[in-house]
Order: sequence, then C-alpha cells, then structure tokens
Amino acid sequence: MGIFNKDALKHQHVIITGATGGIGYETAKAAVQAGASITITGRNEEKLTELKEACLKLAKDAQVAIIPADLTNENDRSKLVEGAVEENGPITGLVNSAGIGGGDTLDALKEEDLRNVMELNYTATVLLTQLVYNKMRSDDQKGAIVNLSSLSGLRGTFGGTAYSASKFAITGFTQSFAHEAIQHGIRVNAVCPGFVDTEMGRNSIEAKGKRENKSFEEELQAVEKALPSGRITQPEEVANSIVYLLSNASDNIIGESLKISGGSVMR
Repeated sequence: MGIFNKDALKHQHVIITGATGGIGYETAKAAVQAGASITITGRNEEKLTELKEACLKLAKDAQVAIIPADLTNENDRSKLVEGAVEENGPITGLVNSAGIGGGDTLDALKEEDLRNVMELNYTATVLLTQLVYNKMRSDDQKGAIVNLSSLSGLRGTFGGTAYSASKFAITGFTQSFAHEAIQHGIRVNAVCPGFVDTEMGRNSIEAKGKRENKSFEEELQAVEKALPSGRITQPEEVANSIVYLLSNASDNIIGESLKISGGSVMR
C-alpha cells in the first residue's frame, strides 16, 4: 500500500543495505515509489537484479543502481560508497537494513556465531555509516539515516544473547550518533519491529517453536494470539515507516527508536 506521493523523496539518493532481505527489499520498492534514486546492495546479485526489475515496474523512470557488497569487508564498503556516488550522485540517505539472526542460549553459544552476528549487525553497520556520513558532510548534504534495530534491541529475549546484544548496540549507536549528525543537518533514527513476515522472522518463530515442542504453525498462532493486533507485522509496513523517517515529514524526529510491535511493547 502506497502512502506517500511520488515526490516525497524526490531529488534524494538513498543507499539501502540488505536489499535482498524482506525488509530491505520492500524498502527499496517503497522508496522508488516516493521518488527516490536508490543504490541497492547485498551479496546476492541475482536477487538484486530481480529487485531492480520490480522497482522499475513500480516507477519506470526510477534510478536504481546495483552494487553487490559484503559489508564486513572494508574494500567492499568503500567501493559501495564510491560506486553509489558515481551512479546516482551525492548521497542524502542511508538505510542500514543488512543483518542476520542467530545465536543460542549462553551455555551453548559459539564464539564464531557471536562474532558473526556482532560483526554484521553492529560493527559493519557503524563502519559503513561512518563512510556515508563523512561523504555526506564533505558534499555538504543534509539528509537522513535509518537503522534497523528490533524490539530485541529494547528488551532481552530467551536465547537472544548474540542477536539482542547486537540490536541493543544499534539502538545505542542510533541515539549517540543522532546527537552528532543533527549538527550537520542529518537526522538519525531507528525502527524496531517485532516479528515480521520475512524469511528471517519465520525462522525465528520456528526456532522458538522447537524450544517449546511446537510446530511452526502452532507457534505462529501462539505469537499472534499474544499480540493486541492479532497478527505479526508485514515487511511493507516496516518499509513505509522507514520511508517516513527518510522524508521531510519527520524533520524534527531525531534519535528515536520507532516500535512496530502490534502493541506488544507499549512504553
């Protein structure tokens, strides 16, 4: 469902990471419908090409650049930023949607899993943002940065030592960085969804069900029954929230963590 006019992000160039995942994928589609030029990145070039085609069906004149990258690689991060500017001009927005789930209860948590989750979800996000921020400042560009955190970045969950910690880190980064960036006309915010109907969200529900000796269907039913809204979130709903935070409709929203919880977290 489109909720923005076609000029809401006109003359904006937004980099979207994790664009091959459910939320990043829908964010790219929502952004071009709002008039943005976008640079999409991820590790799966075939899926990025598929996404570009989907975007052009929605907005035939959209500028969509594809730059595959492994964001944990310093050279790839640099090539992404340089290539984005070369393809679409000065950067005015960044959506940090790349991330992975995983981890285990602390007694069973493997060091490799912990490092992988923290490296992509937090460290690579911060380092890419640093490159984009410095480029925006050197080009004297105002704009907005939106980080993908989670309800797990606001309260802990069973078995969430690695993932929850990485998202708490993103929430803290968002708030701290927001103080700095706004001095240069760059707004920084985060979105914090609960369970979302994506591959990663479904895997999380399935894992929760296994711990409770329930099938995926049984666990999904239990999760949705516990939500005041009665359902989990759709990726398009998260994408619309992200586009709102990118747009000038949210000009005085700074350092916020927007909950998209179906009413499960009301504070």
